[in-house]
Amino acid sequence: MTRALRILLLPCLALLLAACAHAPRNPMAHWVPSSNFNARQPVLIVIHHTEQDSVQQSLDTLRTRNSGGQVSAHYLVGKDGSLYQLVSEADRAWHAGAGRWGTITDVNSASIGIELDNDGRSPFPPGQVATLLRLLDDLCTRLRIPRSQVIGHADLAPSRKVDPSRWFPWQQLAAAGYGEWPDPADTAAPAGFDPWLGLQAVGYPLDSPADAARAFHRHFRGRDDLGDQLDAEDARILYSLLRLRRQP
Repeated sequence: MTRALRILLLPCLALLLAACAHAPRNPMAHWVPSSNFNARQPVLIVIHHTEQDSVQQSLDTLRTRNSGGQVSAHYLVGKDGSLYQLVSEADRAWHAGAGRWGTITDVNSASIGIELDNDGRSPFPPGQVATLLRLLDDLCTRLRIPRSQVIGHADLAPSRKVDPSRWFPWQQLAAAGYGEWPDPADTAAPAGFDPWLGLQAVGYPLDSPADAARAFHRHFRGRDDLGDQLDAEDARILYSLLRLRRQP
């Protein structure tokens, strides 16, 4: 073998060895591959607000260890509509923490996290929402995430979180085909409908019913001042959401 050929082969050998070092195969076992598998994929999109003062501050928080520990998200959307990706969609970002949605208990493993640059006290600018809608279309199309499976952080962790705040335009997202929204033609829940069971059936955890009710009010009524009980309007909304889910 000539010296020139050895020089050409060495980088190829190094790449091969590196690939083998990271190959997900157990050297203790015989590798007998099966074609009966698929890649793990997210089934949920969780929307957050940063509750910070700038995109740069949030980029720093999402990439470093801070006073609250390490946290990340797959995407960050700026007020001006700028879009940043921090974690690969194939990887598990640390954005949801403890909580659950329906039967999903490890939300980080089953979701894409999107942070919006917002202090939690302000409306979301049109340019920011427009970028979010384009991103949701891309994610739901490519990753085959059901377009109804878009929720807020507070929905899955109502005792800990309030984001993305009462200012978030959930109805606008639903009109574009993302998330869920009640049918305005549904006038009232039928007699005997239990709104608390409805709340749980929609997906809200009921470890603290009062917190779940407040999170529901924030999402579907845009209010923080409705208290911790469910009224007739809440029952109407919940019944409508469940009815729409039953439609083919």
